[in-house]
Amino acid sequence: MTKVNVYNLQKQPVGEIELDPHVFGAEFKQHLLHLVVRKQLAKRRAGTASVKHRAEVRGGGKKPFKQKGTGRARAGTTRAAQWRGGGVVFGPTPRSYDFKVNKKEMAAALRSAISRRVEEGAFVVLDDLSFDTAKTKNFTEFLARFELKDAVVVVTDVSGNVKLSARNLQNVTLLPPVGVNVYDVLKRSRLVLTTSAVQAITARLGGQS
Repeated sequence: MTKVNVYNLQKQPVGEIELDPHVFGAEFKQHLLHLVVRKQLAKRRAGTASVKHRAEVRGGGKKPFKQKGTGRARAGTTRAAQWRGGGVVFGPTPRSYDFKVNKKEMAAALRSAISRRVEEGAFVVLDDLSFDTAKTKNFTEFLARFELKDAVVVVTDVSGNVKLSARNLQNVTLLPPVGVNVYDVLKRSRLVLTTSAVQAITARLGGQS
């Protein structure tokens, strides 16, 4: 197993933690990362584009002219697609853009993304993350101390002063272990976990705690 240092908020080493190679040393699988990121972005799409087809357009109940004798093509309604003000044929309707990805593929992609951050050295483990007051300054000082320009920060309790201190920072994504996902891990250049979050993610992704 790989051992990494555990730091306190002052960036002082306070111990070591062993990382499960099944979770934090997994094989890099670019095709799965691409697949899962596409799924996550597709699921975020609103899918609210909509037009009215001929049954939904108001009017058109009366036959516009008699069937025969006018020299024109027969017409039963002025709301057919070829008429001005008519309905749209094959236009967009509200839909979900989400598509299925197997659970094992989702888990493998997440292990791959996390392992890549460990391999790059863009991975920090904290003994704990807590603040006495809810100030953005607390979080910015912590980021500066660890030289973090942007980061995904994973803590088991996403609430209280930590949440309030991070909420105005555009370069920080604060997540609980259950919310860690491929897109956010890849979007940020650094991954920061508390020791309890490491244990929770290890248990979630099927490794040995």
